Amino acid sequence: MAENILIVEDQPEVVKVLRYLLNRIPELSAKFCLNMQQANQCADTLLGQYKALLVEYKSLDNPQQLLNSGLPTIVFLEQDLPEVRKQLLSDGAVDVIVKEGLQSYQFALSLMLRLLNNPSHRVLVVDDSATIRRMMCNLLLRHRYQICEAEDGEQALAQVGEYPDISLVITDYQMPNMDGITLVQQLRKQFDEDQLCVIGLSSANDPYLSSNFIKNGANDFLHKPFVNDEFYCRIHQSIERIERVNLIRDMAEKDVLTGLYNRRYFFDHGNDIYQEAKAKQHPLSVAVVDVDFFKKVNDTYGHNVGDEVLQALANTLKAGLDRFLLARTGGEEFFIVMEGMDAAQAELLVDTIRHNMALAPVNTSAGDIRVTFSAGVTDVMQDNLTQALAVADQLLYDAKELGRNQVVRSGCFDMS
Repeated sequence: MAENILIVEDQPEVVKVLRYLLNRIPELSAKFCLNMQQANQCADTLLGQYKALLVEYKSLDNPQQLLNSGLPTIVFLEQDLPEVRKQLLSDGAVDVIVKEGLQSYQFALSLMLRLLNNPSHRVLVVDDSATIRRMMCNLLLRHRYQICEAEDGEQALAQVGEYPDISLVITDYQMPNMDGITLVQQLRKQFDEDQLCVIGLSSANDPYLSSNFIKNGANDFLHKPFVNDEFYCRIHQSIERIERVNLIRDMAEKDVLTGLYNRRYFFDHGNDIYQEAKAKQHPLSVAVVDVDFFKKVNDTYGHNVGDEVLQALANTLKAGLDRFLLARTGGEEFFIVMEGMDAAQAELLVDTIRHNMALAPVNTSAGDIRVTFSAGVTDVMQDNLTQALAVADQLLYDAKELGRNQVVRSGCFDMS
């Protein structure tokens, strides 16, 4: 695994603790240096090689220059120095952490992991004050979030429609056109609290405003003006909630090995897609894909290499079929529902993927292995998805009988 964070620390006992904790966080891989001079010798540009920096304060010759470099930086202090802390945060440090024992080191690394994950989250900032919006956006950018902005609730709803990947909305209460509570009510008509987190904001002196926000669907509330540390804590809690829910959902819906949807999810959603296309008489094809001679791969190279082959095929299929419902449904078998495609179009698409995979060997721990697959494709409408897959499965059997490494569609054999 490539090193993705840089740690500058000259105390051996601290390095030992950090290495121990890093062994429990597989997503983080650190390069350790004794000082910034050594760190600069490790790479031509820190910004290009590393995603975040954890550095002891006394190692910083020019803190302001480093903090302005764009590399998210967490600073360790030997003891709490309020004026130093204030200056470092003003200069752009992500956080300043006092070395107070194991908990402080755990927090530092958890924040490093947060910084690596944050670019996958988009936050919408809603406030009619351009100054306050810019202040919050700058705080979020410091922690590597993607951001978008809106001046009121109406603009916010438009932004949510434009950016379906928004994880969190931070909204003021008092705004023209649509206030924050009305915005929350509208958002909750589309998303539940586990799909989209909302934090309400206000400087109004109303003791019931926070509970009013939460009763109408907000996940949290923050009074203005706020301390930056509290702002970040509320943001991180909301994002971590979204991540936990997504993890649980993935565990229920995704195949552990390949990351594709599993059989249960495929039929739960595929049946709806199939019946809607049938009712509207829209073109739709289903396909069954199966690795050729997969048992031989397992017998020759072992099941670990067999897993690598399945992962490679899954990645190849996903790259070419990502807009369709694709699942690994068991063993070396994959099912696909292709909306808007007749059998000839679906055959051409799947066969292009087959052809490309047959030409390029799969790189595995046992070396390069040539892997092919066969597939059956049909657009002949049946009573339900299960029956359509049975037809596609028979066409797959025909492809195997005809010599493998080919696609057979309903009504036509492809002998190429």
